[in-house]
Amino acid sequence: MQQTSKKFKLVSNKKTRTILPNMFTLVGVCIGLTSIKFAFDERFGLAIICIIVAGLIDGLDGRIARLIKGTSQVGKELDSLTDVISFGVAPAFIMYLWQLNTLGRVGWLVCLIYIICVALRLARFNVNSENQVSWKENFFEGVPSPAGGILVLMPLIYSQSELQFFNIDYGYFVPVLFILISILLISKIPTYSFKKIAVPRRLTIFLLFGVVLFFGLLLIYTYNVIVLSSLLYLILIPISIYHFQNLNKKFKNNNIENEEHEDIL
Repeated sequence: MQQTSKKFKLVSNKKTRTILPNMFTLVGVCIGLTSIKFAFDERFGLAIICIIVAGLIDGLDGRIARLIKGTSQVGKELDSLTDVISFGVAPAFIMYLWQLNTLGRVGWLVCLIYIICVALRLARFNVNSENQVSWKENFFEGVPSPAGGILVLMPLIYSQSELQFFNIDYGYFVPVLFILISILLISKIPTYSFKKIAVPRRLTIFLLFGVVLFFGLLLIYTYNVIVLSSLLYLILIPISIYHFQNLNKKFKNNNIENEEHEDIL
């Protein structure tokens, strides 16, 4: 009998490529859940760092999946569920244990509102992400959940930083901030997604230097850098709205001109 040699494979190449980004996503949710454990132990500094690391992982897993062509529907849904936990449930629990518990039932209601808004924002993102015009991929509809998770932690991060410019009454500021961020999450305000950033080759070295400098400062002055970065992000929101409106106006004008040319022909 003639034996034919066959290559034995446990999984197909496509399935293999989806494992790595999904592993990153699962590691991110573990770190997000661990932040709640640190908050229960009143180690709020470590809880903040866990959320930041979870945010970095969330920014990497999707890019890795696209880079190695390992995107999948399961990975997309898993990423959304992870975001609800890491940037919805975890920040809400951290802030409740730090400050909102002093408000009793109102504090818990504020947490519930925020978590629900995170879930609604992610559900809308999953539905609308496949029907985007190419230039609109540079914008999110509303504030993304990772940014929202860090923004609601801003009072806690500010209290841990050395940038004590103002005396804040956290009893009033924290619930008001929670409601404002919840509204921004489910709003249709365009915010920069930073998915497609075209950098000229001659400026690549400066971009790499800037990234290294940022993460170096983040390691040394963690809370200060997070506070300043969050303020910069808030400043960019009105700029992104203005930029989006200009691009949308140009896109509509081009469509009108094309329709007029078609009618003439």
